Parts: sequence; structure tokens; C-alpha cells
Amino acid sequence: MELTAAMRTAGATREFADRPVSDEVVFGILDVARFARSGGSRPVWRVIVVKDPRRRRRLRDLFRHGSREYQALKESGLVAWAPITDREREADVLAGASGVPAGDFADHLDEVPVLLIVLADLRELAAMDRDNDRYTFVGGATVYPFAWNVMLAARDKGLVGVLTTLFSRTEPQAREALGIPEEFSIAAAIALGHPVAEPAEPARAEVEEFTSVDELFGPAFTAS
Repeated sequence: MELTAAMRTAGATREFADRPVSDEVVFGILDVARFARSGGSRPVWRVIVVKDPRRRRRLRDLFRHGSREYQALKESGLVAWAPITDREREADVLAGASGVPAGDFADHLDEVPVLLIVLADLRELAAMDRDNDRYTFVGGATVYPFAWNVMLAARDKGLVGVLTTLFSRTEPQAREALGIPEEFSIAAAIALGHPVAEPAEPARAEVEEFTSVDELFGPAFTAS
């Protein structure tokens, strides 16, 4: 697939055709994705290809918990776990999240054709904003380029998928289920498979809507 087409259609897809994906294809995807940049070119990421049905079911149950919380926050109008938000209202919403449906994808996570868990080695993560007096996110720049390379490489093979970070809500239990020591953090889970229908380009803001010249509220950047 041409790169621009892959970038425009690699959005989140949570429904897959009932077709397996071979280990050879998955290996090829990871073989391409490994050329992503990382801070200092250090070996930051590890990937667990989850095949065992028992482990998959355990991860499904954990994912349901995070999905219910996410859906509850979304239905309330809150941005899920935004660094700047109404924390008291968020806590009230989360307290009742157990009664919210987890969603079809969460309920069947154990059945996806390919399930990858992307880990970040915290000993190797370059997080320049670690000690800043605000929410820290710079460390993600060392691992998420690889995760997105996986998504693009999958599109190149005609696959679709979704990258999710919901295991952050139950990370200690997920680490136990997969034998992950504490020096590793779960950066993402990626589900891949063949599409039920070819994905269309998702709706996104135009360039002029999210860019400006010289300062945040300056004039919009345009091609002219």
C-alpha cells in the first residue's frame, strides 16, 4: 500500500474478519516496525505476542474494567483521564462505572486475530520532562513511534487494527498475567486482523484549524 494511503486509513478499527493472520505476516510487520526511532537508539521496546487462550481471557477481563471506565467518562462528557479536568466529577463517574457496558470489542478482545502488548523499558526511557511540575509525556516519544510503525506496517499488509492504552488502568494485574517485571511498563496493546470492509479516511480537523504562525493564537498556517 502507498504510504499516504496507509497513513490516511490507519485509524482505529475494532472489528475483524474471521480470518487468521499468519506468524510470518506478524513477524514481517515487526521486522519493518523495528526501524522506528528511539531516544539514543536504545532498546526501549519489547513486544509480547499473546497466543495462549487462558492469558488472552485474563487480559480480556482486565480490559473490560478499563473499557467500562472509559465509556462511563465518555458518556458523562468528560475527556477520559485528562490531565486538567474536574477530578471530583471524574471520581463520581468512575465510582459507578461497573454498571456501564464494556463494549463489543472489549468483550471479545480474547478473540482478535493478533494481540500484541508493547512494553517500555523504564531503565532505557529518555523522559526529559520527568521532574517537571506538570503531567509528564515526553517519554512516550521513545516508544510510540514504534507502536505506530506497527500500525502502518500492518496497513501495508492489508490489515487493520487499533492501538489502545487501557491496560494502564489495570497494569499490575496485566503484568502478573504476562510475567512482566516492574521495570517494564505497558505502553500499548495492539489488536490486528483482516478488515470486514476497507476502512475509509476518518474525519479530522483541517490543517488550518490546528496550526498557527509564530504564536499559539497567531494566524493559521496555509499553503499560500
